[in-house]
Amino acid sequence: MKLAPIVLFTYNRLAHTKATIAALLQNVHAEESELIVYSDGARQPEGAAKVDELRHFLDSIRGFKSVTVVKREQNLGLAKNIMSGVGEVVGRYGRIIVLEDDLVTSPYFLKFMNEALEKYENDHRVISAVGYVYPVDERLPQNFFLKNSDCLGWATWKRGWDLFEYDTEKLLTTIVESDLATEFDFGGNYPFTRMLQDQLAGKVDSWAIRWYATAFIHNKLTLYPGNSLVFHAGNDLTGTNYTNDNILDVELYMKPVPVTEIEVEESRVARTAVSRFFKKNYNKNIFQRAYIKMKNFF
Repeated sequence: MKLAPIVLFTYNRLAHTKATIAALLQNVHAEESELIVYSDGARQPEGAAKVDELRHFLDSIRGFKSVTVVKREQNLGLAKNIMSGVGEVVGRYGRIIVLEDDLVTSPYFLKFMNEALEKYENDHRVISAVGYVYPVDERLPQNFFLKNSDCLGWATWKRGWDLFEYDTEKLLTTIVESDLATEFDFGGNYPFTRMLQDQLAGKVDSWAIRWYATAFIHNKLTLYPGNSLVFHAGNDLTGTNYTNDNILDVELYMKPVPVTEIEVEESRVARTAVSRFFKKNYNKNIFQRAYIKMKNFF
């Protein structure tokens, strides 16, 4: 099996990054995988020390097939850093596994991602695979598809990322004029369309809402495991965006999740479960707080 490079995006959170790396090193295939880290530059001169401290740690990482640290000279911000880095790596390798510095993975995360990338490489109905699963009340299939893309521990191919639409106005116009807003908003249960409007108005800067909208308008599917192989550890006030809430917390699944033979179509069970999750939790703080950490909510 051809293993995809792991690409990690960091800024200045040393403790989080150490936890992310420690978990990755416990993964099946870690020692056979290339790790590429994009370290964003400091926003202000007074923040340079924390960035330098993190980079010192990054330079010490061992245990992967290779480690490459790309040190940004300036602060690009999360969205630009990710869009640029993903484009560079996927253009070179053809496939990619993407993480951020506040994600803790199951030992079987890389296994699931690589098996998914291998199985669906030439199936253009599938745009990506994701490791995080919302903590829904319903029991989900071992593998399932949703008509979207996602951003908490994900993987794609060059053919998928080549579809990425940077033009927010184009995405929003297509969804609204095609009368797809309600579906895009999971039955009207979460205002993703409004996120696109806020992106267009310059109120937010999110690559992830555009990635989701891109997959949606192209009618693409994303593969998920039935249990979450990713835990988001960033809800602790340390990030630029945070929630300080536990609604999205999951129990990390510590067993293998095989990529099984299933119909390449959206799971009605999963679609209904996620829609109900949004409906149940939308009025709680996590979904009302000015789209805080919105890249993690879909």
